[in-house]
Amino acid sequence: MTDSKFTAQQIANWYLKKGSLSPKKLQKILYYAYSWVLTLTNDDVDHLDNKLFDDTFEAWAHGPVLHDIYSKYKSYGYNDIPEYNGEVVGLPDDVEDILNQVWDEYGTFTADQLENLSHREAPWIKARGDATPLSASTSAISDKDIFKCYIERVA
Repeated sequence: MTDSKFTAQQIANWYLKKGSLSPKKLQKILYYAYSWVLTLTNDDVDHLDNKLFDDTFEAWAHGPVLHDIYSKYKSYGYNDIPEYNGEVVGLPDDVEDILNQVWDEYGTFTADQLENLSHREAPWIKARGDATPLSASTSAISDKDIFKCYIERVA
């Protein structure tokens, strides 16, 4: 896998094919999928060429958010986005394996539990900087910070 071959929406559809999710839970699942693909398909922090998609997560008050995914699904509010019934993108085996592991590990958590988890992790905390807990922020979460955080868990 070199560079990103997929869009955030294609990966969102892949997860929504598994069942309906709230917008917040979808955001957090996408964040963990992106983070683990970044971590497990790159060799070191200075060469992060393999990405699940090119979109950048922002450190919003409720955790990592992709702006375009937020805009598409914000009308659902706290309600679930219906299960996706269309065709999903074909993924390389290694990527599909990571996405399934993310689903197995994080899919049982509620949206609020995933939010709380992301709030305890360095990439979101660092990107938030001096922002107060509920203040708006569009600060980007750094790929290097993501890699450094998650590689410690597999080393």
